[in-house]
Amino acid sequence: MRKVLFSMITVCVLIFGFSGVSSAATTTYKVKKGDSLWKIATKHKVSVKQLKTWNGIKKDLIRPNQVLKVTKPTKAKTTAKKTVKKKTSTNKKKAVSKKTTYKTMTVKATAYTASCKGCSGITASGINLKKKPNAKVISVDPKKIPLGTKVYVEGYGEAIASDTGSAIKGNKIDLHMPTKKKALNWGVRTVKIKVYQ
Repeated sequence: MRKVLFSMITVCVLIFGFSGVSSAATTTYKVKKGDSLWKIATKHKVSVKQLKTWNGIKKDLIRPNQVLKVTKPTKAKTTAKKTVKKKTSTNKKKAVSKKTTYKTMTVKATAYTASCKGCSGITASGINLKKKPNAKVISVDPKKIPLGTKVYVEGYGEAIASDTGSAIKGNKIDLHMPTKKKALNWGVRTVKIKVYQ
């Protein structure tokens, strides 16, 4: 009886010990073929800007098998509950202030669809618009609006800057529409946008 009890306790210790190790190992992500910063950021509920900062990435290019930090690196672990609570509330305040901070721009807005002849339907950030025809995506000049940025477009709504184009330079954007008819109906407009910081 003692041997059985001892064996059960040993098994429990091993299971709980290894489960703690596996949960601690989720602070990094190994890039797979077809991944993009936007896709990885969405999966781990962080922003593209945070991923780039934590990993010292200046451009939007990543390579397969590259290991990325997907959580904010910490200097030292704190076990006190009060410290953790303070950090959480500070992070929430920062997130709220980030969402309300934006710059306004006036831009020339055209529209496009992924259903055109010869179009791959894959954005520069890796979004498949043929599989997600209702995705609110805009093409931008990354020098003006970084890829992965949330943008509010007058008459279109909130979108993600996820694509680029050879004709999209300076204060010009291209809005993704689910159908060719909707793209033609949009035409060319001058609109105000809010670029969230």
